Amino acid sequence: MLWESFTNHNPDMNRSVVLLIMLLSVYACKEKRTLHPKRKTIVQTVYASGKVMADSEYTVYALNAGTVVRKLVQEGDQVKKGQVIFVLRHTAPAAKMEAANSAFSNARENLSANSRILNDLMIAVENADLKFSNDSLTYARYQNLWAQNIGTKINLDNTRTQYQLSYNQKRSAREKYRSTVNDLRVAFKNAQSQAAGTRSDLDNYFIRAESSGTVYQTLKEQGEAVKMNDPIALLGRSAARIIRLAVDQQDIEQIKAGQMVLLKTDVAGERIFKARISRIYPLMNEADQTFRVDATFTDGTNQAFIHSSVEANIIIARKPNCLTIPLVMLLNGDSICIRQQGRLVTKPVRTGIRTNKEVEILSGADEHTAIVDPINK
Repeated sequence: MLWESFTNHNPDMNRSVVLLIMLLSVYACKEKRTLHPKRKTIVQTVYASGKVMADSEYTVYALNAGTVVRKLVQEGDQVKKGQVIFVLRHTAPAAKMEAANSAFSNARENLSANSRILNDLMIAVENADLKFSNDSLTYARYQNLWAQNIGTKINLDNTRTQYQLSYNQKRSAREKYRSTVNDLRVAFKNAQSQAAGTRSDLDNYFIRAESSGTVYQTLKEQGEAVKMNDPIALLGRSAARIIRLAVDQQDIEQIKAGQMVLLKTDVAGERIFKARISRIYPLMNEADQTFRVDATFTDGTNQAFIHSSVEANIIIARKPNCLTIPLVMLLNGDSICIRQQGRLVTKPVRTGIRTNKEVEILSGADEHTAIVDPINK
């Protein structure tokens, strides 16, 4: 009567008590969830994200400022190494190159067998040689006569003076010829260098493909102004693709060349592609604390598009017939919860490979061990 009187006067309390009794009943009736380890193949992976890139992808830049007067390619065109893809206005450098080529031709002519300068100097050398030869014979003749007491001393002195002058003129003519040849050679080298420089400057106005491949993007149009070092076009190999991945610094030690990669791209939706790690770069990107890792497709895939985002799982370990449990069943310190003599106790285990869902049990449990769910124990 007292309980009935109390509940009649306290309806809210009545509802709370009923709810509590129901919860206790459910909890009492609910069985403790247990699980036995199972043997299966376990695959350990490292997550990475990135993009699909064209192999040997590169950007062509303008080496001079100017205006695009000709655009010779469009996106998707195939090009050969050295092929001109853009032309900038080059009137002034073309004029400089023409002048430099003219100077170079003149310098080359001055050193040739038909050189008027050197031919005139050679004639002067030959004339000096003839005069010296003649004056030398005259001086020798007068010396012989003087030895025979024939002639006068003044005539002998005059012929000796003329001989000496002829000798000096001969030496001077030869020195002038050699000096002029050296000067002309220096002028030729300078003109050659100047012509090569202007030719190189002019060539910079003709923007070329550095290697054979595909034009994936053009960044300038005809008539558009271009500054030095402006990007002009994006090119790369036509068929080959590189998967450029970013791997967290905590995982990079586990990545090796040749490991299999399973990936999805934004373009292909849920389709799974296979690839293999081809290269690992040693420099860390300090901005996001990741390392660059490249992979190549192995399933014959020919991706038509580039720069598509990628989500990948790099398989770093694969072990068949492993004794495994769900990772949520593993307690801190690598232990499990089991029932022993009616009590719940923790038991240490030794673990091996683990994924984000499962963990390998190497010792401490077997297929017959009933592990109590730590969340529902």
